[in-house]
Amino acid sequence: MKSLKVKSLTTKIFIALLGGLLTGILINQFFINVSGVQTFIVDGVFKIFGQGFIAAMQMLVVPLVFCSLVTGTMSMGDTKKLGSIGVKTLAFYLFTTSLAIAIALGLGVIFKPGLGMNLALDPAQAAEVAVADQDLSFTNTIIEMIPKNPIQALAEGDMLKIIVFAIVVGIVLANMADRGRQIANLFEELNDMMMDMTNLVMTLAPIGVFSLIARTFSTLGFGAILSMLKYMMVVFLSLFVQQFGVYIVLLVILARVNPFIFIKKFIPVMTFAFSTSSSNATVPVNIQTLENMGVSRRISSFTIPLGATVNMDGTAIMQGVAIVFAANAYGITLTPRDYLIVIATATLASVGTAGIPSVGLVTLTMVFASVGLPVEAIAMIMGIDRILDMTRTAVNITGDAVCTLIMAKQAKDGSFDEKQYYKATT
Repeated sequence: MKSLKVKSLTTKIFIALLGGLLTGILINQFFINVSGVQTFIVDGVFKIFGQGFIAAMQMLVVPLVFCSLVTGTMSMGDTKKLGSIGVKTLAFYLFTTSLAIAIALGLGVIFKPGLGMNLALDPAQAAEVAVADQDLSFTNTIIEMIPKNPIQALAEGDMLKIIVFAIVVGIVLANMADRGRQIANLFEELNDMMMDMTNLVMTLAPIGVFSLIARTFSTLGFGAILSMLKYMMVVFLSLFVQQFGVYIVLLVILARVNPFIFIKKFIPVMTFAFSTSSSNATVPVNIQTLENMGVSRRISSFTIPLGATVNMDGTAIMQGVAIVFAANAYGITLTPRDYLIVIATATLASVGTAGIPSVGLVTLTMVFASVGLPVEAIAMIMGIDRILDMTRTAVNITGDAVCTLIMAKQAKDGSFDEKQYYKATT
């Protein structure tokens, strides 16, 4: 029943995107000079509903990210008991996520999605961008990630500081075990509450997307359609490079196995993930397929569920391209420091992005805020996100499986049966 609701909402958002696009183009071509249309409809009704929805999404960001990160970090368990496999697995996931978003940013810089849209910033947004663009050295940037006053960081929405503080709280609560059980339960309940609140706000998404898209296209006309298609192309290209470039290289170098055998055996799992758009739903299929490839359940039963929680390479790619898209669309120049902040923010945030389909878009709002980008650009991304979501979920679960196979091979304790791996293709 839950999946049907998600699909229904996705369909409504897509219809709202098309409706807003058509309405905006009609206004741009035939009604923009009609008395009252610009004032009362475009800058009145559309702005109220569009900006109202954006404000509602921004309302969720700080409490949702903080609670998600705390509970996500707690779920890893006592850091003293994680062991070498756990530490290596977590390091591998964070590395591939960082690499994924770096690839997305690089391809975004090359192909420049959103360039030429010439969207205008509100004066308040321009001031925020100017503050965010203040140049700081790399050393100071690292130091500034440590919150001197966590309450102030939460109040001001300083996302890097919030992420660091949330991860520290999660680690401490995990180490406290039974002594911190009551507080841990409180955070889990708060996280559930924020997930429900996100679902509630997302029911307004069709109205918000229609209003934002209609307002955008009433100003830009047909020109914005090509920019959206270019954005999709760059996301698909980045996902392809991660799926059939990065993962293949890692299998060859770290596992020393034939990667094409892995791909051939793993295609059914990719297809399942593509159709469901859910990493969590793919967990049992992933574990069973890896067992058929000779990977012990002792390894996969730990690494696969952990990956479904913290390893979001495909989601990180979408966020990286979206950042470049929004910056180009609004004519904002991102500095090398901004790119480093995006990589750090999206990578650390991946620890808490699992849960419900809509939470990835809320996390994207957080990444935008970390470098002072206006979040209105997310409206165009939301309308076409279902197609991209299906593809990036396949990338997410493939990353989990590649890590698991590598960890099993490097364990050297019989966790990987290489004969079974090659036999699996016959």
